Amino acid sequence: MPKYLVLASYTSEGAAGLLKEGGSSRRETVDRMVSGMGGTLEALYYAFGEHDVVGIVDVPDDASAAALSLAVGAAGAVEMSLTVLITPETIDAAAEKGAGYRPPGA
Repeated sequence: MPKYLVLASYTSEGAAGLLKEGGSSRRETVDRMVSGMGGTLEALYYAFGEHDVVGIVDVPDDASAAALSLAVGAAGAVEMSLTVLITPETIDAAAEKGAGYRPPGA
């Protein structure tokens, strides 16, 4: 099942909701949402810095990942991005394919 890196930042409205409901409650909500798409929440952490939340989810396919992203984005409380995570074995397979790229000027 594909893995995705979740990076999220709360809007002021979302931060107010987080203060009201707490972090564990939001993790449970995310877990239920991901499970409802046939996936699993591997990890979820709060963070200081550019992003407020960092997570890893496994979902069946890109359409499921897009559905999660659209649902969260439409609610307006969180700015979120998803990045497909690639295994080292997949990189090995890609390296073996040899795309035959020639850089400019070479």
